[in-house]
Amino acid sequence: MQLILASASPARTKLLNDAGIRHRVLVSDVDEDAVTEQHGVTDPSETALLLARAKAEAVAALPQSADALVLGCDSVFEFEGTAYGKPYRTEVAKARISAMSGRSGVLHTGHWLVDNRHQSTSGEAAQYGCLASATVHFAAMSEAEIDAYVATGEPLQVAGSFTIDSLGGAFITRVDGDPHAVVGLSVSTLRGLLAEAGLGITEFWELPTP
Repeated sequence: MQLILASASPARTKLLNDAGIRHRVLVSDVDEDAVTEQHGVTDPSETALLLARAKAEAVAALPQSADALVLGCDSVFEFEGTAYGKPYRTEVAKARISAMSGRSGVLHTGHWLVDNRHQSTSGEAAQYGCLASATVHFAAMSEAEIDAYVATGEPLQVAGSFTIDSLGGAFITRVDGDPHAVVGLSVSTLRGLLAEAGLGITEFWELPTP
């Protein structure tokens, strides 16, 4: 029995490894902007779940995913009702972090599991989805701190322009909700999805040899 993570995120892979969950990685080629435009979704939480599903389904359709379970994840940060994905550009990251300084927002991480082991009479695989959200509270940051953080390049490739498990963690004062959701993959949410598929998460544990 095989679990495939449909994500190129090193943080998600590390989280699964640290949790002792056996898996392998297959990256999807989903065009996120095209998917959201096609479906017309603007709500940040719905966007996170939609993109997680798109990634999982794209990888599940590959020959390498036959008879496997495929997990897709996507994170979207919601600040004052606006969805913040990856900023990519320095000036965008700086503006966002400056606005977020001393305030809070909600990080939504969509999870979508495609079970290629079992298919319905229509030939479609069983699918399960769930959203994990957490409110993130930021410390008040000086302009010098913001400039230094953005200069590292770390905020440019992550949803909301911050991390909790690396340099950005210094500027987060509290998380209300599942902190793993802020990293980008909630292990407890994965446990629930596997349960819906009739599986236990302990079946995927890869424990170190004594």
